[in-house]
Amino acid sequence: MFDTTRRRVLQGSAAAGATAVAGCAADAPTAEQVQTARKQAEQQSKPTVDRVAADPTDIPGPIDRDSPTTVEVTLRPEEVRAEVEDGVTFDYMTYNGTVPGPFIRVRRGDTVDLTFENPASNSMPHNVDFHAAAGPGGGAEATMTAPGETARLRFKATYPGAFIYHCAVPNLDMHISAGMFGIILVEPEGGLPEVDREIYLGQHELYTKGKAGQEGHHKFDFASMRREDPTYVVMNGEKYAATPGNHGPAATVETGETVRVFFVTGGPNLTSSFHPIGNVWEELWAEGALSSEPERHVQTKPVAPGSTTIATMGFPVPGNFKLVDHALSRVARKGCLAVVTAEGEKRPEIFDPDPDA
Repeated sequence: MFDTTRRRVLQGSAAAGATAVAGCAADAPTAEQVQTARKQAEQQSKPTVDRVAADPTDIPGPIDRDSPTTVEVTLRPEEVRAEVEDGVTFDYMTYNGTVPGPFIRVRRGDTVDLTFENPASNSMPHNVDFHAAAGPGGGAEATMTAPGETARLRFKATYPGAFIYHCAVPNLDMHISAGMFGIILVEPEGGLPEVDREIYLGQHELYTKGKAGQEGHHKFDFASMRREDPTYVVMNGEKYAATPGNHGPAATVETGETVRVFFVTGGPNLTSSFHPIGNVWEELWAEGALSSEPERHVQTKPVAPGSTTIATMGFPVPGNFKLVDHALSRVARKGCLAVVTAEGEKRPEIFDPDPDA
């Protein structure tokens, strides 16, 4: 894709002016040519979609059946251009147009019948590796497709838990960094404990040739990925995506409710120190391992690339509760933040922000 930024256009204009002064005006672009180049740059940097951030509440409901079945799933790798933040665009690679990809929910013993459609409009091959699949490559070889091809995969969900799925082509780190990851939840036969609400968040890194906040289109930068030095570290694809100042909070809840959070670290490189500011994880299943007993009252949990966690939190008092990577420069400088807003009556016996009032 054409990658001229506003800054490069202006630099070119300045250089043209200097050349004209030096007596080489015949080779300098005209004002009309400069204006045309500027318009082309602006057009090429425009997003192709309004939003790439997945809605954190877009989760299939709990499974209430008692016997296994076949669950049909369609995944489409979609290459899209979207804003990381206002004025900054990036070429994402997604499953079904969002980061993270669709939340897939099945029961232990179910058979997943996957249709994998690589649109002809794409520029790259793609596939998917399910950590929930007991088979070679998690299905990566079976689903390897060029643009315009479709593949099928069937696998039985033989063990419970929350598992990442991700692209696994030779440049898998690039594809995952650009957004190709998600969660498949395999519920145990007895289901999960009942909660009031559920949300779904995915953290990953964006490696670009521009600096954070630099307007224009940012191309992918392999050198910074090798150094593991990302431009952005984000939840759900965009800087501060699930916050009141952007697409709205990850959820709005009532005090006294319990929220279950499904969290996946796509990476490809950085471990998240997942923490709820002003709260703790009441119950937490490390690695999404639902066969294990949950940890209780956990303040911060490392979630490595290629892994998940399932955690619950309560809201005894109202306010905005921030979910962060406690490597806090990633929050303050690189965009790694989501917010859950709790509404309800104040309870100063639990938390009083102004006891002298």
